[in-house]
Amino acid sequence: MIERIVIIDKVDPVSFYGVNNSNMHLVRNLFPKLRMAARGSVIKVIGDDAETAEFEKKIKELEDYCARFNKLTEDVILDIVKGKAPAEPRHDDVIIYGINGKPISPRNANQAGLVREFNANDLTFALGPAGTGKTYIAIALAVKALKNREVRKIILSRPAVEAGEKLGFLPGDMKDKIDPYLQPLYDALEDMIPAVKLKEYMESNVIQIAPLAFMRGRTLNDAVIVLDEAQNTTVHQIKMFLTRLGTNAKMIITGDATQIDLPRSVQSGLLQALRVLKDVPGIGKVEFGKKDIVRHALVQRIVEAYERFDKEKPGGQAPESETEE
Repeated sequence: MIERIVIIDKVDPVSFYGVNNSNMHLVRNLFPKLRMAARGSVIKVIGDDAETAEFEKKIKELEDYCARFNKLTEDVILDIVKGKAPAEPRHDDVIIYGINGKPISPRNANQAGLVREFNANDLTFALGPAGTGKTYIAIALAVKALKNREVRKIILSRPAVEAGEKLGFLPGDMKDKIDPYLQPLYDALEDMIPAVKLKEYMESNVIQIAPLAFMRGRTLNDAVIVLDEAQNTTVHQIKMFLTRLGTNAKMIITGDATQIDLPRSVQSGLLQALRVLKDVPGIGKVEFGKKDIVRHALVQRIVEAYERFDKEKPGGQAPESETEE
């Protein structure tokens, strides 16, 4: 009899063990000669050398499946332990599988274009109105690269610019003060990574979420870097951010030129960067439109209504957010 220790480090143990440890109860029944105990990410098993080795092999196969598809069902466990190839979900264009195995795929041609541009370039601009999914797809691409071990970390950033209201002196430490600006990024991550694993990534700085001002002086290597709401960067901020790109790194810049919250006298760095970099090789660009909005159908009608209102202003006045130049 020997004792073998198996470490589960690719997935959230809660997802792997199942509700009320249902998955581990099934595994125990499939290996009746072994004694096992699971705590956290460690599974301790006692038994015959050959059978404990087979147990470790099957657990690792189950872990790989769970890491890829973010779920583990009874049928999959039975197939893998019995040596059969488990049935895999058929989604040819899937980027990653989110919480509970939800496939995250491009939902329109421009989202698919963003995937292609990201794969072909080290710097990609994704531009368009709210609700087109540009930030969501960008974060999905970052999570995929991390899960495939193509990069060692994800860095997500936003300029801390208030959208027409003053938040005042927020209580708490630095994280508490900046979290309201960064909540949309957390929302996307929580859709894609189990809570326990996400917390582990955040605590170990594998996933870093920080306001733009914290990027100065850094060189970002082995990472996917996403700058969201880039229309609210100044000229100096976006130049500083773009020059952080290091080796084996990719960068996605998202923004909407119709939602600039900077003071009227301040030029948007995103708009200037698009002009300056338009002929630079190695840079991709995808422009989303109203037809690409994938939120509630009412969002598209709201965007169109505001566009009509702006065009009907006396003298054809441009929207305030576009008069910063």
